[in-house]
Amino acid sequence: MTQVYFYILGGQQIADQWLFACRLTQKAVRKGNNILLQVDNEQQAKELSDLLWCHQPEAFIPHSLSSDNQPSPDNSQSQVCINWQTDPEHEDFPKHQHDVLINLSRKMPDFFGRFHRFIEVVVQHDDVLDYTRKHYKFLKDRGYPITHEDMRLR
Repeated sequence: MTQVYFYILGGQQIADQWLFACRLTQKAVRKGNNILLQVDNEQQAKELSDLLWCHQPEAFIPHSLSSDNQPSPDNSQSQVCINWQTDPEHEDFPKHQHDVLINLSRKMPDFFGRFHRFIEVVVQHDDVLDYTRKHYKFLKDRGYPITHEDMRLR
């Protein structure tokens, strides 16, 4: 069963959510995990891509972007991929290639159950609180055990 984690931050901006996701991604990469970052659209994917390159001046996270219609040769080699599609199950995303899904999307990804870990990053922003509460209820109603990491206490 997919392990579910909700990281609760004290920050109030979407930027806080995305920076934390970059740090989580960096940590997961160091541990050898393959990560899929889910966003709502291609524009957000490009913005997150830029952030992954420059969120820390001394480090960057190599990654690829999913594409709507054509497989990218880089995706099969990339440890980190940013996706905005409904379902990334294409030739360039073999089943179970990525073991961690970090969801930054308003939508609950239908394909989250294919991952070992599903992560939501919660900031104190009304829109984010609204959709992450819905995601929490969806997961809880289906019996997924949920781990809370309250980062406000650290």
